[in-house]
Amino acid sequence: MSAAAAFKPLTFELLRLLADGEFHSGQVLAQRFGVTRATVNNALQDVESFGLTLYSVRGRGYRLARPLQWLDAESIFAALGSARGELHIELLDHAASSNALLLQRATQGAVSGTVLAVEWQNAGRGRLGKTWHSGLGDALTFSVLWRFDSGLAALSGLSLAVGIAMMRALDELGVPGAGLKWPNDVLLKGGKLAGILLEAQGDMLGPSAVVIGIGFNLSLPEALRERIDQEASDLAALDRPLPERNLVLAVLLKHLAALLREFGRRGFAPMRVEWESRHVFQQRPVKLLLPDGAHISGMALGVTDDGALRLATAQGERIFNAGEVSLRSA
Repeated sequence: MSAAAAFKPLTFELLRLLADGEFHSGQVLAQRFGVTRATVNNALQDVESFGLTLYSVRGRGYRLARPLQWLDAESIFAALGSARGELHIELLDHAASSNALLLQRATQGAVSGTVLAVEWQNAGRGRLGKTWHSGLGDALTFSVLWRFDSGLAALSGLSLAVGIAMMRALDELGVPGAGLKWPNDVLLKGGKLAGILLEAQGDMLGPSAVVIGIGFNLSLPEALRERIDQEASDLAALDRPLPERNLVLAVLLKHLAALLREFGRRGFAPMRVEWESRHVFQQRPVKLLLPDGAHISGMALGVTDDGALRLATAQGERIFNAGEVSLRSA
C-alpha cells in the first residue's frame, strides 16, 4: 500500500474519536465531520494497515478492538523533569521516516534538542537498511537531534551510550530483565525491544550533529510480528499492566538528554563498564557476521573505550567496529 493511500487525515481524526474503544455511530461520525457515511466508511477501510482491528456492526457503528493511546504534548512535557528546557518536541501524525525528516531539518538549522515523535511512519529505518515495523499506538518512533562542539571523530561509542540511556529509562519504569546487544539493540526475553539508528553530519574536527532514531515496542500486533525477520519483543511480554505511552516517551527522552550531555563532556570511555554490565552476551560465545558476509566465532569480552567489540577468537583477541552479533549455539 502506498503512503498516500494509507495516510488520510480524516482517518486519523476518526481514529482519535474511536480511541476510547467504544462504539460510535457512523451517522454521528459523518455529521461531526460534515461528510457522508460512505466517506467515513471509506476512510476506515484500511486501518488494518496500521496494526489495528476495527469492528463494524450494523446499528451500532464502529469500535476499535482495544483503546488507543495517542501522544499528547502536555503529558510528555509534564513528565520530562529537568529536560524540559532543552528539548523541543513536535508530534506528527505521519512521516515516512522521522530520521530522514529531522536530518533535513538539521541542515536547515534546527536547534539541538529538537525531537520529532511520529504516530505512524511507513518507511521507518533500522540498522543495515532494514525496515522498522510498528503499529499505530503500539510503539514509539521518534528522533532526536543533538549538536556537539566536537567533530565526528569524537562520537565513537555514541550508539552504545544511547543504549545505556535506554536501560536507565527502563530501570525508572520498573522494567526487569532487559539488556543490551552490541552495538545498539535493546533486548527483552530474547527478542528485540528497541532499536537505535544514528546518522551524523559534520566534519571530523567539528562541530557535528547527530540524529538519533529510536523505535520502541510497547505491544506488537501479531500481524506485524509476522513481518519482522528476527525475534521481536515488547513490554507486553512482561504480562503486567503497560506503562502509559506518553510517560514511556518522556522517561526515555529525559534519560537520553542527560546521557547526551554527559557524553558531550566525557565521551564513551567512562560509561564502558556500565555498558558491559548490561551486555546480554558478555563473556558468552557469539558469532559475528561481518559486512562482507564472513562469520567469526569467539567469546564476547566486552568493548573498547571507543565502543568497538572485543572478541576472543582462536587466533587471539580481535577488535571489530562493525557487524551483526548472534549467540553461538553450544
